[in-house]
Amino acid sequence: MNTLTTPNRTSTQPLVAVITVNWNGLSDTRDCLDSLRNQTYQNIDVTVVDNGSDGDDAERISEAYGDFVTVVCTGTNLGCAGGYNAGIQHVLTLMHPDYFVIINNDVTADKDMVETLVETATSHPASGIVGPKIYYKDYHGRSDILWSAGGDIHRWGLKIHRQFGDGAPDCGQFDAEREVDWISGAAMLFTPEVLGDAGYFNTWYFIGHEDIEFCLKATTAGHRVLYAPRARAWHEVGASARKLNITYADPGAYYYLIRHTFPIHVYLYHLTLFPLLLARWTVLYVARSRDPRALRRFFHDLLGFVTGKRRNTGLGDASPCASTEAPSEPISHGS
Repeated sequence: MNTLTTPNRTSTQPLVAVITVNWNGLSDTRDCLDSLRNQTYQNIDVTVVDNGSDGDDAERISEAYGDFVTVVCTGTNLGCAGGYNAGIQHVLTLMHPDYFVIINNDVTADKDMVETLVETATSHPASGIVGPKIYYKDYHGRSDILWSAGGDIHRWGLKIHRQFGDGAPDCGQFDAEREVDWISGAAMLFTPEVLGDAGYFNTWYFIGHEDIEFCLKATTAGHRVLYAPRARAWHEVGASARKLNITYADPGAYYYLIRHTFPIHVYLYHLTLFPLLLARWTVLYVARSRDPRALRRFFHDLLGFVTGKRRNTGLGDASPCASTEAPSEPISHGS
């Protein structure tokens, strides 16, 4: 177990490296960081990956949070998977954490979320991934509507993956700790052992599905994936998707996941269901989005599905962001 030493204290708690990714989302990122700064768990090291934001987000984050965060820059938008990977890669050059926590910048964590995730992981030694109960941050003015209570896989269903609880009021129906097939990457704890066995997040995915593949690889390697309902978080669902003009109806990512994770007969079965899924996506677009930019993005992703070409590859070249006055010095240092 790693020990974090500061001028004021020495902690013998397991060291948790928390990573979030910012892309033109300064307000959301500040809310996320405020919730992390208020955690009851003390031995955390927070990294913010600025994923090629257009403005001065990196500088402003560093000025506001100082030594509480390390800010690293990719210089370009690597997507969710690439941004997380860049943060993980940077953390591993500096320390050897006992746990990683990835959290979307549009997620705010309950004050004891990290503590509860760590307690769950340590009390179940075979667990490699643990996730919290996640609510919609604002569901028509309500904050008690569930978004995710973990997920499962249905090889022979209409859709291969499902997320428990989405859109349901929290009436205690998902209060039992249990093993699940996958945990949302909006907020997830995992061990370095999982990273060693499952590898980095697959950057073929730009946003979405990389968390499902990561969990399935971890399970194949023998790690348990646990849902911990006492840990809670709130998600501004769709914030990143709206900035990118997407709706998560990405046939390329969906069928890539199936083809590269499951046997070929499962892939062929779901390929025959494509007309039904296309009809479903159409209904959802008409009912919810109706944004021409999102429609253009969908057809771009559809072309990627047909051709097999994606725009996001590699880990990226993440480095500490440098100020304009002293370009050779990092903007901020980890706590």
